[in-house]
Amino acid sequence: MKQQKYIVILLFLLVSFYGFAQEDQYPYANEIHNFKVLDSINPPSQHSILFIGSSSFTKWTDVQDCFPNYTIINRGFGGSCLTDLIHYVDDIVFPYHPKQVVIYCGENDFAYSDTITSSVVNSRFVKLFELIRNKLPDAKITFISIKPCPSRWNLKDKFIASNKFIRKFLRNLPNTSYVDVWDKMLDKKGKPLPGIFLEDHLHMNPTGYNIWQNAIKPQLVK
Repeated sequence: MKQQKYIVILLFLLVSFYGFAQEDQYPYANEIHNFKVLDSINPPSQHSILFIGSSSFTKWTDVQDCFPNYTIINRGFGGSCLTDLIHYVDDIVFPYHPKQVVIYCGENDFAYSDTITSSVVNSRFVKLFELIRNKLPDAKITFISIKPCPSRWNLKDKFIASNKFIRKFLRNLPNTSYVDVWDKMLDKKGKPLPGIFLEDHLHMNPTGYNIWQNAIKPQLVK
C-alpha cells in the first residue's frame, strides 16, 4: 500500500509540474523538475555528499553502491555545461545543504562550441565555485578533472589547459580538492585506455567508473 501511495503521489506531481516545465524553455528544465518531484516524495538526507555535473554523473547509476559508507546525492543531468550548473545552482545544490560538492563538468562546454576557449571555461568554473562557496562556506568543493575520451580527443589541448588551471586554482584555497582522472585514464603512450568506454567512445563502462571510484574515494568527507 505504501508503494502504491508513492506511485499515486508521483503521478499527481508529474501532472502538476508538466505544464510549468513545458513553459520553462531553459535547457534541462524537465530534469530539474524531476529532481524536485523525487525530493518531494523521498527527501534526501541533508549534509550529505552531492555530485553535480553532466552525463558522466547521470550515467553513474550505481554511484551509491560504489561508496557504501557515504551518503551520496547524484544530481548530474543531461549534457549539461558549467553555465547550466550556474543557472540551476539554487535548485540542485543549496536545498541539500551538502557537506561536500563534487563537480564533473566543463567537457561539454568545449564540445558544443568551437569558439569556446579554456579561459571562458575557467571563468565559468570560478563563477560556479564562488556561488557555492559564498552560500556554503564550510562545504568541501571537489573537482574531477575533465576526462580523456576518444570521441573528443581533438579537444585534448583545451581539456588539459582547463584541468591545469582548475587544479592550480583549487590548490591555493582551503577545503577544496582536485581529483585527477585524466592521467589514470591514459595508457603508456598517452592515449585513452582501451576497454573503459561504451561504444560511443564518450561515456564510460563499469571499468572506467572503477577508475573514478578509486580516484574519488580518498577525497570524500566522512
